[in-house]
Amino acid sequence: MAKLAEQIDFIWEGTDKSRQKTKGEFSAISEIAAKAELRRKGYRVTKIKKKPKPLFGARIKPITPGDIAIFSRQLSTMLKAGVPLVQSFDIIGKGHEKPSMQTMLLSVKADIEGGDTLAEALKKKPLYFDELFCNLVHAGEHAGILETLLEKIATYKEKTESMKKKIKKALTYPIAVLVVAFIVTAILLLFVVPVFEDLFKSFGADLPAFTRMVITMSEWLQEWWWIILVIIIAFVYTFGYFKKRSYTFNHFLDRTLLKFPVVGLILNKSAIARFSRTLSTMSAAGVPLVDALQSVAGACGNIIYSEAVLKMREEVAVGQRLQFAMQQANLFPHMVQQMIAIGEESGSMDAMLSKVADFYEEEVDNLVDNLSSLMEPIIMVILGILVGGLIVAMYLPIFKLGAAVG
Repeated sequence: MAKLAEQIDFIWEGTDKSRQKTKGEFSAISEIAAKAELRRKGYRVTKIKKKPKPLFGARIKPITPGDIAIFSRQLSTMLKAGVPLVQSFDIIGKGHEKPSMQTMLLSVKADIEGGDTLAEALKKKPLYFDELFCNLVHAGEHAGILETLLEKIATYKEKTESMKKKIKKALTYPIAVLVVAFIVTAILLLFVVPVFEDLFKSFGADLPAFTRMVITMSEWLQEWWWIILVIIIAFVYTFGYFKKRSYTFNHFLDRTLLKFPVVGLILNKSAIARFSRTLSTMSAAGVPLVDALQSVAGACGNIIYSEAVLKMREEVAVGQRLQFAMQQANLFPHMVQQMIAIGEESGSMDAMLSKVADFYEEEVDNLVDNLSSLMEPIIMVILGILVGGLIVAMYLPIFKLGAAVG
């Protein structure tokens, strides 16, 4: 397969279709290609040059889902105020503090000026606008309620990102503390214990069994520390490699995490909350159920739930009711199934799903708070055993010697 040419960032100045002075950034494989593409979009380029690389390799801040949520709300507000779409992109893009966001939004604006619909222009940026986002925008454009749907998208993304951050915080905090505890323990074994060992040798007395065990651990670590370091690096690299490339590994990992105490409960409830919130948003936009489930599957955040939703989609496509399809998936609680059944019968699916999402998001919040409260004493016990145990082991011979002298 031929290797794709590397994109080069250019800074350009010129005039637009109305002969207004404008400038911006553009990526292309060469200066000629950049000029040609800008000309096709209706710009007359008077000056163009390669974008200089930042000093000391400073990195441009990447675009985050939070940035996309804020952009959605800003665009919705401007459209509600009667500001034309192209002008809205111009105002938001040029006023954004992140250069990467500015470049992306002004590129979308150029595509719209070139004749694309908003949904078509956003589909050209799949890294930032997923299938769900583009489908909702497409539905909003066709129904003439783009500003309303953009507001729904903003709310959906804000709630989803808030839940993600809470879960990450709950899982990251104890792991970070334990990693620091093990690093401190390793430093004590490598550098502090040997000093005490030399001191104890000068006493010439028998050492307590606990102290001898710690000294043996210290000697072993001093000799073989590099093997442990290699194992840790290999584990981290292997985990990251298969996490990015292996569907089977991710399937096993997601299934295993769902069975963990407390953590599994949080992940289960968060997947149900995201399923409900996404399907509610798409149902309110008037997206057909079969099409909506395709996008919902990718938004669940867990392969087990994604596979179940895709199977449910197949059953709904041949005439099965969503409630019965959910029963066969054996993942959704009875309460969720009943709420879906009520929504199907009353024609208020989006409202019922929104209530389910609210309920499970609150459940996740409570579980995350409980997990944090539960982990604090466990972490203190582990820290006490690791660090406190080493300190006690080093001072036991001193106490013994003091008692003998007394």
